[in-house]
Amino acid sequence: MKSPEQQLQNTPVEQAKEDGTQRLFFALWPDDALRRRLAGLAEDIGSRVTGRVVAADNLHITLVFLGALNGVRRQCAEEVAAAIRSERFTLTLDRLGYWSTPRILWAGSMQVPEALQSLAGALQAGLASCGIPLETRPYQPHLTLMRKVNRRPTAAVIDPISWNVERFCLVESVSGSRGVSYRVLASWRLELLSATLFP
Repeated sequence: MKSPEQQLQNTPVEQAKEDGTQRLFFALWPDDALRRRLAGLAEDIGSRVTGRVVAADNLHITLVFLGALNGVRRQCAEEVAAAIRSERFTLTLDRLGYWSTPRILWAGSMQVPEALQSLAGALQAGLASCGIPLETRPYQPHLTLMRKVNRRPTAAVIDPISWNVERFCLVESVSGSRGVSYRVLASWRLELLSATLFP
């Protein structure tokens, strides 16, 4: 049987510290104004449902979770991101979702933009050459608002929040004395829609 010290050393965060890897993911990262709106939504729901509201600075939508990467694999992932040619899009957050097993309450979209699905798919496809084990379940974009939620909220529809997505980011998950925080390491701009010419 492993001692508590050995078990702690084998957690992902401690392992990352030991072998020099970083716990990384690609994400959509809100700007400050949008982040304030999302934080307000989380606080409002938190006043009606028991659970832990996600810190405003941590609000995001994961595109691809990468896990603990060394320098070589991180460079490969960044090269994949730099090669992506994907269009900007508008994401409308207009519904709440609840997963009972992890007890997570999240915001999502009734109609996920095709460009978002394409961006996540392009990253997944490109990362296959980096030797990074990736999630195999279908991609479901969501923005976690609360954790350890005791029940599903009565209302599933929320006032729509429009998000004009112009970039995606590489983010590091950092563990500290106050819990996990996220740090943006790099970002890549999405392309403007091509102009359509009419005769």
